[in-house]
Amino acid sequence: MDKGRYRGFLSIFFFVAGISFSTWASRIPTIKANFGLNDAELGTLLLTMPISSLIGLPISGFLVSRFDSRIPLILSFLTQALSLILIGFASSMPVLVIAVCLFAFSTRILNIAVNTQALTIQKMYDRKINGSFHALWSTGGIVGIGLSTFLLKLEVPLHLHFGIIAGMTALITVGLSNFLLKGDRAEKGNKIIIGKPDPFVSLLGVIVFFSAVCEGGMFDWSGIYFKDVVNEDIFTTGYLIFMTFMAMSRFISDRIIEYVGLERMYIMSSSLVVSGILLAIIFPYFYTALIGFSMVGFGTAAIVPMTFTLAGTSKKYSAGMAISIVTTYVIGGMLLGPPLIGYIAHAFGLQKAFITFAIAGFMIVPVSQLFFRHKRKLEAAS
Repeated sequence: MDKGRYRGFLSIFFFVAGISFSTWASRIPTIKANFGLNDAELGTLLLTMPISSLIGLPISGFLVSRFDSRIPLILSFLTQALSLILIGFASSMPVLVIAVCLFAFSTRILNIAVNTQALTIQKMYDRKINGSFHALWSTGGIVGIGLSTFLLKLEVPLHLHFGIIAGMTALITVGLSNFLLKGDRAEKGNKIIIGKPDPFVSLLGVIVFFSAVCEGGMFDWSGIYFKDVVNEDIFTTGYLIFMTFMAMSRFISDRIIEYVGLERMYIMSSSLVVSGILLAIIFPYFYTALIGFSMVGFGTAAIVPMTFTLAGTSKKYSAGMAISIVTTYVIGGMLLGPPLIGYIAHAFGLQKAFITFAIAGFMIVPVSQLFFRHKRKLEAAS
């Protein structure tokens, strides 16, 4: 099978992953209301996700070293479908917590598997294409939010909504699994080396940690911000505009990077995130919040895919293991950020809590500058 077909079939899985994740994120306000949770209690629920995700670090390392990436990809997609069904039918907090933990765990393995496939396929081309995969994830997110909005208007119950998405995910995974790239298991660099952290991978991890705090926070709290602060009944609007501009940015980010370079792209992204968050905080009205959220979506979009691309050039680790390590920081930021916002919002209000995103967005600049200085030193020494 030629590289175009591998790219096409993997794109479908990125698209489906976006639908699945946005289905969960867009209905968080519904789950909050169904269980009568306040902001702090919701934050505690979301805090269970990074814990279960971190448990996946040694497991993901084992899967990367033992199997082609398509094996954990298939297993994680099917497990995520199961977790959505469990979330939809959960009638008690213990069951909900277990289901959410399973969702976070499977999402971690899924992210590593699809991105390992993406970097391997990118090597078949003479240009960067990783951004386009992530653009399709965001596009899937838009479709998921649109479907959630439609089903909310029809008052479709949560368990039926999640069951539809879970069934679609399982059918596509089983039906298309044989068309994924095979034979991509790396023969070396698959073990985490205990000792002094590798600055190359660690600094990349810190960059995406701050980006993921913003991105994860927008996933989980944008709907609640539009419902409680902007006072919009159709609370998915903010999440929808955020994901729309994230997708738009990712479709063109590879070309922008070729023009301005990776170093400047981090600075541009950071500036958009900070400006957008501050606009939404200072002017918490429908249109200004929409503009602010669109800026944040455009700004955060390129950071994760271009950081994964850089991680794939590690001399110490295989692409799969480097992505696994960096993904730990991504998951940490994406899943620690939302509960932190919940606790701050409970104490000071959600509008003030969103300042956290502006601070995290700003930190991308100095950390990225440290990374590129380190990278230039490595290149000069080699």
